[in-house]
Amino acid sequence: MSTIEKALEKQKAKQEQTKTAAVEPTPQAEPVEATDNNASSHVQAPTPFEINTNSLEQRGFLIDTGTRKSIKDEFRQIKRKLLNNAFGSGAKMLNNSNLIMVSSSKPNEGKTFVSINLALSIALEKDKTVLLIDADVLRPSVNRELGLEQAPGLIEYLLGDKNDIGEVMYHTSIDKLNIIPAGVPHHLSNELLASDRMLSLAQELANRYPDRVVIFDCPPLVGVTETIVLSSLMGQAIVVVEESKTQIADIKKATANLSEDLAVGLVVNKAIRSHKDMYGYYGYGYNAKD
Repeated sequence: MSTIEKALEKQKAKQEQTKTAAVEPTPQAEPVEATDNNASSHVQAPTPFEINTNSLEQRGFLIDTGTRKSIKDEFRQIKRKLLNNAFGSGAKMLNNSNLIMVSSSKPNEGKTFVSINLALSIALEKDKTVLLIDADVLRPSVNRELGLEQAPGLIEYLLGDKNDIGEVMYHTSIDKLNIIPAGVPHHLSNELLASDRMLSLAQELANRYPDRVVIFDCPPLVGVTETIVLSSLMGQAIVVVEESKTQIADIKKATANLSEDLAVGLVVNKAIRSHKDMYGYYGYGYNAKD
């Protein structure tokens, strides 16, 4: 074979190698799921809360069993006034009328029990949803009362550990009821309630969903100055008083610094009525702070 022929054979072999490489598939990397850094456009919803309604019913909470019970009727009367203020004729006179705080003058008067029952009652409405927020960040009890584990919540959002409120908003097994837990206690927990981020959150919750009622289980009004600041973001307030225990002076002290624009009502808790039904929740009074 001549030198020229050898050169032609080498050139032909190179062309064949190039051709083979062009059609042979290139190894691909494993597919990677895209991460959206913008939490507001795509938020991974947390695992829903499974609530044991049988346990709640046994402990006296309002559970719809199809039978008529006094506690159901009592909270129906309370919520009608609140819903009228939030969406009816009263809404025109209130700011953030669908934001409702539940508090008391001092601890252990039953505000969390009232908060949960009010949320459960509103969840029975056909055209309304309810969001229950545990804003008692020093003594959180909503998750405990509902038999739920501690989970990231309001504190983590206010600290900025969670960028979007949807990351700490939990759906529940009770239709139309969502929950934001208090989260892990922090040494600046109360100060966070008075922060600009809390103000922005209140505005967002008041305006994002026109059919939603937001209930804040708040710290007591006496001795926690941040509760007064928090009340300025609300449209309505319920002050829980314990029959035969809460003093008139405590009620006046608790409501003295509330805004005149706030619709305030009292709920008498633990009212003795009979040996069969020892406790009742009733006595809602509109603008009762005077």
